[in-house]
Amino acid sequence: MDLLFYFLILIFSIILHEVAHGYMANYLGDPTARLMGRLTLNPVSHIDPLGTIVIPAILVMTHSPFFIGYAKPVPYNPHNLPGRYDELLVAGAGPAVNFLLALIFGLAIRFGGLDIGSPLFDAFTTITVVNLWLMIFNLIPIPPLDGSKVLEGLLPGELGHAYHNFRRVLESMGMITGLLIIMLAFYFVLGPVLISILQVLFSLLTGVSL
Repeated sequence: MDLLFYFLILIFSIILHEVAHGYMANYLGDPTARLMGRLTLNPVSHIDPLGTIVIPAILVMTHSPFFIGYAKPVPYNPHNLPGRYDELLVAGAGPAVNFLLALIFGLAIRFGGLDIGSPLFDAFTTITVVNLWLMIFNLIPIPPLDGSKVLEGLLPGELGHAYHNFRRVLESMGMITGLLIIMLAFYFVLGPVLISILQVLFSLLTGVSL
């Protein structure tokens, strides 16, 4: 049951992440996701069999020290987003929603008087950890993750343009290639750093060590 709950929270959090991209794009003037019926919490509209079911299930069942997953990317038309930081805002909306969920349930742990080891404490811990991790992971500035678009939006002038070209080259290689690059980077470089960030953020929100 614990694994099933963990898996369901992961799927639901990934879907909320994608829906947030669509709502932000719609708010900024791009109705693409809305017109395609993607501004919905119906899992059928978002589930990618490999990224939302198979990969997360394998990682959860094997007790992997990290987990990744993705839903069908919510489409948007950059030509409808003329603002300097519009694409950055669309990209950042997903991680922002994950942080909001982590904040709500993390503070509930801190101030809710929950007993360590109680079912509610364990449930809120799972929700907080999953959403903190999704936020941290998606902010890695490696295409096709959201962090690459956030970084591009923050870089000035020619540096931003050069990174844009770099991002386009990697994205043209496909999702699987991007995931392989990310996993290699995680195992050899990023893993301990990202896990440490997760532990620090969890402790700051909840007042409890992970």
